[in-house]
Amino acid sequence: MSDVISNRSELLFLYDAKDSNPNGDPLDENKPRIDEETGINLVTDVRLKRTIRDYLYKFKEQEIFVREIEDEEGHIQDAKLRAEDFLLENGKAVDKKDISLAEMKKIIDENVLKDCIDVRLFGVTLPIEKETNKSSSITHTGPVQFKIGRSLHKVFTKHFKGTGAFASKKGASQKTFREEDFLPYSLICFYGIINENVANETRLTEDDIKLLLDGMWNGTKSLISRSKVGQVPRLILKINYKKENYHIGDLNNMLKLDSNIPDDEIRDVSQIKLDISQLISAFSKNIETIDNVEYCIDDRVNLLFDGKETTLSECLKNKKLSIKELKF
Repeated sequence: MSDVISNRSELLFLYDAKDSNPNGDPLDENKPRIDEETGINLVTDVRLKRTIRDYLYKFKEQEIFVREIEDEEGHIQDAKLRAEDFLLENGKAVDKKDISLAEMKKIIDENVLKDCIDVRLFGVTLPIEKETNKSSSITHTGPVQFKIGRSLHKVFTKHFKGTGAFASKKGASQKTFREEDFLPYSLICFYGIINENVANETRLTEDDIKLLLDGMWNGTKSLISRSKVGQVPRLILKINYKKENYHIGDLNNMLKLDSNIPDDEIRDVSQIKLDISQLISAFSKNIETIDNVEYCIDDRVNLLFDGKETTLSECLKNKKLSIKELKF
């Protein structure tokens, strides 16, 4: 296993969604989440973390604490029972009747941090119960935190109705009707930060971060459910700092879209350009604090710097920044 991370990093992640629902709101008929005042598409950090968790569990054989587990009767495991899955010593279950509550917490905490990459990344709050009147909890703040994702432009919802494949009930002569809401296009930006101080508590390693980035990029590509198919990762930036307890901040607001067409007519990434002038300027002003910049960018993303088309590697090299291209 690699070493626990020792430097702070910031993350920018852009992906787009075409003819899909990036994050439905269950309290609003599962419609796409939209800021009513600005028309901006919103995607919760929980949705992104779910994408990462599912990918790492299904494709990278990583243990994930926060996932649905059903018992033989089809009931979903609650957090207390999930915590007790890790009440193990030398691979064997420990009877909680034979140990104190403090010992129970210690064993579970040690195993969860050792086994579960999502806890090392995002933290967790675990309820621990030895008996009905003897309970406690374990809390770890996640060193990796994301803000709510926001589209870089206004979005517009499309609503349509269709027929289902089956009748509404036995003996009915007509099929059921269904209604759906989707977005023709949305380019979504997530901002995140990796806190090296908190990483010591959850033992977050450099290998964990590599898997995090893999989960962001390839996890998004692997979302092939009916409401998510059509989502494509476009850009990951990871800015690594050498100055202690320092980061630039607010990087997501330093990206602007340049387009000759109205927002409601955007249907593809080829119709827009991403202006990175302000972002590169911020990097240049903070060059003494930045160790290096890691990146992965889709070939179809068009970039602008000071009004001219450019490439990301060219911009970063011109500012004398050390760079590393990520391969997924």
